[in-house]
Amino acid sequence: MLAIVGGSGLSALACMKTERRQVVRTPYGEPSGPLLIGQLANVPAVFLARHGYGHTIAPHEINYRANIWALKRSGATRVVSAAAVGGIRADLAPGSILVPDQIIDYTWGRSHTFFEGEAPVTHVDFTRPYSPEVRAAILEAAGTCAVAAGDGGVYAVTQGPRLETAAEIDRLERDGADVVGMTAMPEAALARELDLPYAAIVVVVNHAAGRGDSRSRVDLEAVSRVLEAGMRKVALVVETLAGVCR
Repeated sequence: MLAIVGGSGLSALACMKTERRQVVRTPYGEPSGPLLIGQLANVPAVFLARHGYGHTIAPHEINYRANIWALKRSGATRVVSAAAVGGIRADLAPGSILVPDQIIDYTWGRSHTFFEGEAPVTHVDFTRPYSPEVRAAILEAAGTCAVAAGDGGVYAVTQGPRLETAAEIDRLERDGADVVGMTAMPEAALARELDLPYAAIVVVVNHAAGRGDSRSRVDLEAVSRVLEAGMRKVALVVETLAGVCR
């Protein structure tokens, strides 16, 4: 079953036929909200709004463990994450869509593993943080529905909820980051721990701080407009993906 985790701007999938809402209790507390379970392009699917269905949960407050555990428990066999990011690389202007292939984690204080307490020490390989198979399926779906999507890029994950300073973006660029967001970690690592194939499709909603038209400040009203249009394209890709994976 295909699972979709919706980020900012994607708190529901209009193209999904929801058959039931399922409240899941987890050993790690409450997920961001009930799971919406139904059909997407006549394929079983489950949807979860990462920030809650009223967009009330900040990136650093999300219960990532509960979310991923609940999706696995629901029968999900692969996960597509949708997220909004800032563009660091010069060619990633607002409105660009990217399927990243790498992550640099700058977050702190988040519950980032299922293997703690009395669980045995367990290491997972994270060389390639995103599933190559799910990435390929997303890119194939984007091509099928004529949505331009960049293949590959480094997603820098910051703590939030504030946006970054221009100097911080300079640092991320020196580190090799192409885009910056707040939610890829520990979500991707937790999916790997549960052996749940996971990949992301992201919408660049603004030039990162100190870049392009964000040289002096980030225009949050403009971000909202770009986000709405970008997530419509993401929803189309996800619906097409469900058909491709049938």
